[in-house]
Amino acid sequence: MLDTRELPLLRALAGRYPTTEAALSEIGHLRAILSLPKGTVHVVSDVHGEHRKLKHIINNASGSLRPLVERVFGDRLTAAEKRALLSVVYYPRESYARVASRSEGERRGFLLWTLAREIEVIRQLSLRYTLRQVEAAFPEDMRGLLRELVSARAALGEGGYLDALIEPFVQHGREIEILRATARAIRNLTVFELVVAGDLGDRGPRLDKVIEYLMRQPRVRVVWGNHDVSWMGASLGQEALIATVVRLSLRYGRLSQLEEGFGIPVAPLDRLARTAYADDPAERFAVRGEGLRDALLLARMQKAAAVLQFKLEGQLCRRRPEYALEHRCLLHRIDPRAGTVAIDGDVFPLLDARFPTLDPGDPYALTPDEAACIALLKESFLRSPALSRQMRWMVQQGTTWLRRDRALIFHGCVPVDGEGELLPFVVDGEVRRGRALFDALERTVRRAFRAGAQEDVDMLWYLWTGPLSPMFGKDRMTTFESYFVADERTHKETKNPYFHLIHDAAFCGRVCREFGVDEERGLIVNGHVPVRVERGESPIKASRRAVTIDGAFSEAYGDKGYTLVLEASGARLAQHHHFTSVEQAVEAGEDIIPVISDVEVYEAERRVGDTEKGEEIEREIEILERLIEAYRDGALLEQPR
Repeated sequence: MLDTRELPLLRALAGRYPTTEAALSEIGHLRAILSLPKGTVHVVSDVHGEHRKLKHIINNASGSLRPLVERVFGDRLTAAEKRALLSVVYYPRESYARVASRSEGERRGFLLWTLAREIEVIRQLSLRYTLRQVEAAFPEDMRGLLRELVSARAALGEGGYLDALIEPFVQHGREIEILRATARAIRNLTVFELVVAGDLGDRGPRLDKVIEYLMRQPRVRVVWGNHDVSWMGASLGQEALIATVVRLSLRYGRLSQLEEGFGIPVAPLDRLARTAYADDPAERFAVRGEGLRDALLLARMQKAAAVLQFKLEGQLCRRRPEYALEHRCLLHRIDPRAGTVAIDGDVFPLLDARFPTLDPGDPYALTPDEAACIALLKESFLRSPALSRQMRWMVQQGTTWLRRDRALIFHGCVPVDGEGELLPFVVDGEVRRGRALFDALERTVRRAFRAGAQEDVDMLWYLWTGPLSPMFGKDRMTTFESYFVADERTHKETKNPYFHLIHDAAFCGRVCREFGVDEERGLIVNGHVPVRVERGESPIKASRRAVTIDGAFSEAYGDKGYTLVLEASGARLAQHHHFTSVEQAVEAGEDIIPVISDVEVYEAERRVGDTEKGEEIEREIEILERLIEAYRDGALLEQPR
């Protein structure tokens, strides 16, 4: 019996499917999708600004295009021809530049040879998709041409039909557009979805270029990490986070991402360093890397930013006592005369006791020069169109956790105690744990960007550094101690018990159940904590129910990295290595050929109908069946076109 309360929804749906036949056709399409093998999902994490390496791993589909070309062509192509073909797929513009100055006939020959083989690859990849899905993978303005190329009845290796299709592009010197379109189609069909499990920026060269390239990909989701929310909060004017991201940019010599990428000048900090810190050796603040500015000036700027950060964090902790982080405010625990600081009841000598802007009577107060500096920086952050556009994309495409078939993906941890019990944290006045905590924090982040309430914006700072933040998951962030205290015991950041408990299969099962993932076969996937392979650590935990994919992706942090490949046949881990340059990839065929290891091999291929996407499709089918019922009962009239 049709519920009349459903009619407004069904009436809106009737605009897309105005007849019974149209609705039945869509149901058939959806049921066909349910029967297909599930799409391949690639999960990477902790990119940390390494845009060149990320681009190559996206372009070579985490190393999976090379074996695909081997399977498709076998002995029909030489090793050199396969490298040349892959080079065009990875970098069509740079590869074509090598032949662009040749005669029209040579350019046509290069294009015909390349296209014929790229179309073979596309046809092979298309076997796992519906026609509608295949066409959706084609760049929109080239969709008609690619449809003809892929479905052409004429033999692609012969002249005539293919030659006629590409002739207008050759005549107008636009061959590169075809090559770019086919390369993108191949990459889009190889990887159904790319998931970035947090920490896109900091340490590496250019956060802005990382996000810019991700924004060009067709299907991307981001699971926020604590470095992501720090930039998101800075874009909303959260002053402690502005000081934090500026300090980190200075620490790793990454000012170009601020000045060139986001149009944020650091001149206010330059002025503060030249005045308040003019005679400061700033030895503890040496920049990691080289820059165009004087190294000593950069060190002084970093120190100025660090002191700003500590002051602003102290103000924030006192404004938000509910965070229970006042014990991490250390400036008022400094004894300037003795040159010591009290931490957790012990007193330690300071490696650097120069604090020219610190008022012992009010240590968290900004000097007039500091207040002017942060005000100008804040204005620049709020007025940066590039930063605003990219951070809002991060919100739109981002989440606190994801389920992908049997995989539960988040950045850091599920906060638990030593017994594995879910720890409580108050959000919006209510105690939250587990999945409810993740969901409430996600709503807070989205609300911060929608309404900008200070309470919500401040929560982004807690997500950056708070012990109960699922994106951080440590008892403290020892930035002050690392700069100012020699005793390495004070540098220790104790990880949440979660990171030990994931070696236990029963614990992993309970976490999966909490998030609605298969309790018996689910796989927990997180980044955040680097895997120290050189110390004998493995990304695959002893339980074999959890995997950590922070492989120190950035060159400044290890230059390795992982992709977890979730295929229909199983879950595999691809371990990456250093990437030299695009020039080496094009000229010498250099590639990142990952080391592959199996996490799990399934007994039977997983179908779309087995996954969370299948559950969504089943609900769509159910609604379409209700629409057909409304047509049949006369509650809605069909509108044939």
